[in-house]
This record gives sequence, C-alpha cells and structure tokens, in this order.
Amino acid sequence: MSKVVKKAAGFVVYRKNCDEIIEYLLMQASYANYHWTPPKGHLEENESNMDAAIRETDEEASIKLKDLCVDHNFEKVLKYDPKDKPFSKQVTYWLARLINPDTPVVLSNEHQDYKWLPLIEAKQVAAYPEMQELFDDCENYLIKTNVK
Repeated sequence: MSKVVKKAAGFVVYRKNCDEIIEYLLMQASYANYHWTPPKGHLEENESNMDAAIRETDEEASIKLKDLCVDHNFEKVLKYDPKDKPFSKQVTYWLARLINPDTPVVLSNEHQDYKWLPLIEAKQVAAYPEMQELFDDCENYLIKTNVK
C-alpha cells in the first residue's frame, strides 16, 4: 500500500551580501529535531504550490512577495519519507532573490533562529542530503545564469 503524500511549498531565498557573496536563508524549527530549512509549509485546501510558498514565506519570515524576485525557471521538487511518519512528503521550491538584502527577517513561533549562509555552510547546517542537493542545484543555476 502506498503512503499518503503531504504536499508543501516554499522559496529558497537568497541575497548578495556587501562582498557580493550569495547567502541563503535558513530557519531553525522550534520543535525537535530543530532542523534548518528555507521557509516552506503545507498546502491549504485548494491552494496552489506557488500560493503556499508565498503565504508560508510571509508567515514564517515576514518576507512579502513584493520583497522577492521569484525565478519561475528554477523549480525543484523534493520527495522524501520523514522518519517515523506514516506519510511521504513532496516539497516544491522556487529560487527567490531578496531584492533589498537588508530586509528584516521576523520569525513566527514555528522557528527559533535564522541564518544567512553561503553555500558550504548552508549545506552543513541543512544536514539532509535532499536539502544539500537543493542548495547545490541553486548555486549551479545561479552560476549558469550569471547571477553569481
């Protein structure tokens, strides 16, 4: 019997710092196992992936759509089985540049900390192989499209 698939969506938010280095936004969950991810969340009933990504980024980090330049050409779907859960998860991510790198991040109660990290550190903090691969794909895309 196949598992139920729970869908979620979010943005891999990045900015260029004053040294022109790309940094990715990672937020630490306020519940065990205190994992680090970009802003994302489950789809509500009849909600599109994009609408969920916009809503969740606003709810979790107080970053509005007007603060972002979403790259609709970069879309990646992660599929995985959360440990000790009776369901599979499918998360759709888009790459989104923070237009003003000084835009404040204001966390919801779902997160206890956030960091802006360059690729190597982002991959170390993210821990999950799927998330590490996502950051590699983002970085490679940014290099290929001459953003980096």
